[in-house]
Amino acid sequence: MGSARQGPPFGGSVVFLLMNLPMGVVAFALLTTFAAAGVGTAVVWVGVGLLALLVLAVRGAARMERARVYALLDRYIDLPYLPLPVGKQSLRWKGRLKDPSTWRDLTYFFLLFPLGIVEFVLVTTFWSTSLALAGLPIYFRWLPDGAYYFPSYDVRWLAVDSTVEALPWAALGVLFIALSVALTKALAGMHARVANALLGTTVAQRRRMERWWEDAEEKNLVAG
Repeated sequence: MGSARQGPPFGGSVVFLLMNLPMGVVAFALLTTFAAAGVGTAVVWVGVGLLALLVLAVRGAARMERARVYALLDRYIDLPYLPLPVGKQSLRWKGRLKDPSTWRDLTYFFLLFPLGIVEFVLVTTFWSTSLALAGLPIYFRWLPDGAYYFPSYDVRWLAVDSTVEALPWAALGVLFIALSVALTKALAGMHARVANALLGTTVAQRRRMERWWEDAEEKNLVAG
């Protein structure tokens, strides 16, 4: 269920997007390490414990990720997990493994790494370019030779060595700042939709949960 906002808040979007790359690196490293170790040692039962720990860790991390999306992007994501069966632990583990949400959580954290790379590169590139251009009238005098050269110091197609010459570049920088704000919010909104698609409930899951609660109520009425 999404928020009524038209777009995610700008400040939260910046923080969220910059966090995604380091979090994606950590998630990808842990997932691949635990999965490889668990599969490789499953024959001696040690791997079964590692894979079970991985399942619990992923579901727990997904809960934290939903909270992060809500805190920074103001997008609420419903918990999608189906109720676990009552009884032995083996039945409860079968319930976790059969729940599609477990595997969608796993998919999200695998995708967080490549998504984080793309988002980090776009955000840092646009904002560094925007701020560099907007601030050119202030700092150009402290550059080598007291001038800014375009496209580079070695290839001098254009030279900016006065405040008047720097003003058009600053105006271009202001335009790029507006574009950077729009890009930042668009990327955050896109990520929120991806998170909702993978970490939220599907129509089929809602129907299954509704049927489960209806069955539970009927059993309680019969028992009563």
